[in-house]
Amino acid sequence: MSTINADRPADALRAGDRQADQERAESKPLGGIAGWLDDRTGAAKGMSFVLKKVFPDHWSFMLGEIAMYSMIICLLTGAFLTFWFVPSASPVVYDGSYIPLQGVTVSDAYRSTLDISFDIRGGLLIRQIHHWAALVFCVAILVHMGRVFFTGAFRKPREINWVIGSILSMLAIVEGFAGYSLPDDLLSGTGLRAAEGFMRSIPIIGSYVSYFVFGGAFPGEAIIPRLYAVHVLLLPAILVGLFTAHILLVFLHKHTQYPGPGKTNNNVVGFPMMPVYIAKAGGFFFIVFGVIALISALVTINPIWGYGPYDPSPVTAGSQPDWYMGFADGALRLLPGFLEFTAFGYTFSFNVMIGAILLIPIMYTLIGVYPFFEAWVTGDKREHHLLDRPRNNPTRTGIGVAAMTFYIVLFFASGNDLMAIKLHLSINDLTRLFQLLIFVGPPLAFWITKRICLSLQRADRQKVLHGRETGVIWRYPDGRFEEIHAPLTPQERWVLVQHESPEPLVITAETDANGVESPIARKERLRAKLSHFYFKDRVAPPTPSELEAAHHHGDHGVETHEPEAIEAGGAPARETIKADRQN
Repeated sequence: MSTINADRPADALRAGDRQADQERAESKPLGGIAGWLDDRTGAAKGMSFVLKKVFPDHWSFMLGEIAMYSMIICLLTGAFLTFWFVPSASPVVYDGSYIPLQGVTVSDAYRSTLDISFDIRGGLLIRQIHHWAALVFCVAILVHMGRVFFTGAFRKPREINWVIGSILSMLAIVEGFAGYSLPDDLLSGTGLRAAEGFMRSIPIIGSYVSYFVFGGAFPGEAIIPRLYAVHVLLLPAILVGLFTAHILLVFLHKHTQYPGPGKTNNNVVGFPMMPVYIAKAGGFFFIVFGVIALISALVTINPIWGYGPYDPSPVTAGSQPDWYMGFADGALRLLPGFLEFTAFGYTFSFNVMIGAILLIPIMYTLIGVYPFFEAWVTGDKREHHLLDRPRNNPTRTGIGVAAMTFYIVLFFASGNDLMAIKLHLSINDLTRLFQLLIFVGPPLAFWITKRICLSLQRADRQKVLHGRETGVIWRYPDGRFEEIHAPLTPQERWVLVQHESPEPLVITAETDANGVESPIARKERLRAKLSHFYFKDRVAPPTPSELEAAHHHGDHGVETHEPEAIEAGGAPARETIKADRQN
């Protein structure tokens, strides 16, 4: 029998363990409430990761924050409005404070909206803040997506975040439409009447879809409660969930940053979340809230008392949807009438369906799949954390500007009737003009944008090789004049030469040794053609040898009036002289 621990009781054996546990508890960095929560949730490790997260400092990153803050403002003001809004289309007699409508039979939704505007203290201001914040939310998402697109921030590993952003932008449009349809005034009712017509344009099943959504024949009394549930419960839950996933992925990935000295794909140069960035973000939230509140206090939007309650009988000419639906309204106006025809006993109204039903999902689908398309064309499977300067990817920038031109033409086409009235022009001539621009404008914008980007690349190349123009003119003894060029600093030069200049893909052998065509040859030919479309016109950044040759030429004071040919598609070299000749 062993007697090693016979004289030591069990408590004495565990005394050291209890002492170690006590020391670990006392050595924890958190105390008080924070320590109590950490002991029970283990949140300290996650919070430490979040608070130490580094964010680069650039004004364009605020665009996404504006979208997030405006959504928060919409949620806060929307919660306030739900206390008094009655989502019902039941008829009631209005007896509120707005005298011109007293005694008029209106819907309960319209009456409650008037009560919020005139009888609830601060109600009108909150209504307007809610509406303006929704508009800012939609525009901030679009501008933020533009920044992401033109700088290439959608590339691996952020393709999923790009898809989430595309869905957010599309759902924001639907959420806005549902929101401004709730008051049941003449303008929103006209929008709902148009939406019902859009549903009926769906071939074969259109009338069934309309009856399902409206709970019977238009207008019915079911649509307002259904829109309310979608606007207050369904879509906000999806939007908040997608926004949460979007932010989590931003934290998971290294934040993108613009090229600069010391910035690589393996680091992030900026400020930590705590205390610097969280203080800036908090202050920026109140700035956004203050600006939206100021606009809401000074600029009236959606004055439903001026429109009156919805009545299907009046013809409301000149009515316009909120701006984010303008492009779809413009497409509806530009589609030709011959797209409506009868076949097999059914009427096919593609002149309505294409613009009103198909355009939005098709457009956002193309936007969502673009990162995968570009990765396939370029064959680039690497992770990218450094952003592109838009000029250094001329084809992508041209595609983006062409898409913007397409959108802008449709947007302005949605106001062709008001333009015709105010400018005393023919609405038919304006429609023909916009129909022409929808085909001519995007390709022309693409070509002009690409030429500008290539010109800027050549200017950057010349600046790297020969220095920055100083505006100082040097006169030689023989009477010649030349401008002095100051050399760039290494930091300035690095930004201009750090980008890659991919060459177009070259098709390998399309057949094997026996002359049998490769099963992927057709796909590779298409990929090679698209690669040439992307990279055929390219201006390569100067190589170290070219830079050394240019400096060597200047150091020896060799003056020449013969232009030198620069390889890789560059422009002819300019005559330059050393900056130190002014000494």
